[in-house]
Amino acid sequence: MPSNHLILCRPLFVLPSVFPASWSFPTNSLAPLPAPRNLKVHLYNAQQALSWEPVSLDGDPRPVVYQVQYKYTSSNWYDVNKEDSKVDCTNLTRTECDFTANSLSEGFPRRFNISLRVRAKLGGLISAWATAPWFEHYRNATIGPPENIRVIPEEGSLIIRLSAPFDVAASEAFFVYYVYYWEKAGGRQVPRCFRSNYITLNDLKPLRVYCFQVKAELCLTKENISRPGHLSNISCSETAADASVKLQQDILAIATTFLVLLVVVGVCLFLVLKYRGLVKHWFHSPPSIPSQIEEYLRDPDQPILDALDKDSSPKDDAWDSVSIVTFPENEQEGSPQSADPSHQPTEGVL
Repeated sequence: MPSNHLILCRPLFVLPSVFPASWSFPTNSLAPLPAPRNLKVHLYNAQQALSWEPVSLDGDPRPVVYQVQYKYTSSNWYDVNKEDSKVDCTNLTRTECDFTANSLSEGFPRRFNISLRVRAKLGGLISAWATAPWFEHYRNATIGPPENIRVIPEEGSLIIRLSAPFDVAASEAFFVYYVYYWEKAGGRQVPRCFRSNYITLNDLKPLRVYCFQVKAELCLTKENISRPGHLSNISCSETAADASVKLQQDILAIATTFLVLLVVVGVCLFLVLKYRGLVKHWFHSPPSIPSQIEEYLRDPDQPILDALDKDSSPKDDAWDSVSIVTFPENEQEGSPQSADPSHQPTEGVL
């Protein structure tokens, strides 16, 4: 018989079925579990995270969990667990592992090359590993704008204080800051570079509004490599006046106040003179009733009038006596011999 012929043999015996006819097996029980896809490493400022698309198996309602591992260059793979990374990503139900999710974890060293991989698990099924491209934080991170930007106006200048997008070790990297500023009324944009986060913009016009934007650039200390960041929002502020302008403003304010006072006094004087009678009527005190009469009006039965009569002084009814002495017209002054006894001075009572 040729060796290349296939021999079909009938089974010697058939095992009887030991399972009920109502039982059925899932058609995908032997289907492989797909590996996670579209792995993305998210590096923004100090944040480090890995995300991927969810994995599912048709007809199986059980939840899928994920396991994440990492390694450095030429090293073994290690689980991302609380022991090593302060973050547990060994049995995740979500599709993201944030290595800087809490304050205890600072993530992976920023000067090292890091590789990440993830796989899915469903019961006894395990998918293949899906590996993300390696990264180095300082080389691949997205640098955001500076934070906590504050402006202090000075005489013909602006002082800008800001914070770095995130903290870096001075032995590894540092930030430089680029400021783009211009006069709001219409001026040429001027860029300037500063190493410090305490920035002073000099030679500005007093009492002018200037607008500016700031961006941070990450520079590696031992390598000629830099990572530019994003620009901040536009901020505007007015510069303060210098000494001469302040003196002019003070003089103008004093003169304006004096003129306003003169105008107010003149207007008041004019109104008083024009409406003198009305003003006198307003400021004239109304007549008042004596307290005794007011008490009588309240209670007429009280003998107040008799008390008033008794209290009245008797001298009000007394008459003063007046003596009038007259002399005849023909009587010569200074001659007592010519005095007529019949012409005596008359005395009258008034």
